[in-house]
Amino acid sequence: MLFGRANLSAKLEKAPRIDNFLGFPGISGADLGARFQGHLHAMDIPLQSEQVSGIFSMGDYFALATGKNTYEATAVIIAGGVVTGGPFPGEERLLGRGVGYCATCDAPLYRNKVVAIVGSGQEAAMEAEFVAEIARKVYYIPLGAPAAPPAAPVEVIEAKVLEIKGQDQVDSLVLSDRTLELNGVFILRDSLSPDALIPGIKIENGHILVDQGMRTSIPGCFAAGDCTGKPYQFMRAAGQGQTAALNAVQYIDAKKAEK
Repeated sequence: MLFGRANLSAKLEKAPRIDNFLGFPGISGADLGARFQGHLHAMDIPLQSEQVSGIFSMGDYFALATGKNTYEATAVIIAGGVVTGGPFPGEERLLGRGVGYCATCDAPLYRNKVVAIVGSGQEAAMEAEFVAEIARKVYYIPLGAPAAPPAAPVEVIEAKVLEIKGQDQVDSLVLSDRTLELNGVFILRDSLSPDALIPGIKIENGHILVDQGMRTSIPGCFAAGDCTGKPYQFMRAAGQGQTAALNAVQYIDAKKAEK
């Protein structure tokens, strides 16, 4: 199963011209992305438009949580790119204590409470609408240029997030123009930091540590592309993806042989 956004990569889509992807000199990022989508279609590989918010190693298999479902997999390849901007002050300290990354997963915990959704794109706006059906009050703070705003009763605030505050639990969100008193904050970025996505994975200089076979520190988990470090290049990512896929298949075959 392939999880991702319909455009595959915002970084690729926005590239005006690409000269270093073998066989396609001078192609735009949007056109190259369309080629990738066509290849997926030709190979009959469906794209799941659900964002994975957590990957948990269960020993013989992995559990993948999205906002809608939970999936099981024998092997996992992480190709989520890099997170730009870094965490907000207070985000890591209060993770799991009012800070979350999956609004539809944890929304029931905030019934009749006050929640902020910090995110980008139409998916974040839709999650804000969903939480508004449960929470007493929902603020939506778009990251970057806002998409179509959520429907009422969500309050949209176009301001910069400065800090998430609280002692043992989130109690406020400091913005560039005001401070909001609330009970929870959901941060919906295009991609999560690796250690937030899969607990226990080894990180080096902010990137997933891998060997030459693209194996991570967790058996059965592989990684490829920008999330494994520089240089950030499409060709490098593609080669690493193939290496990771081949070794993931070998891992699955070995697990089958054990049984």
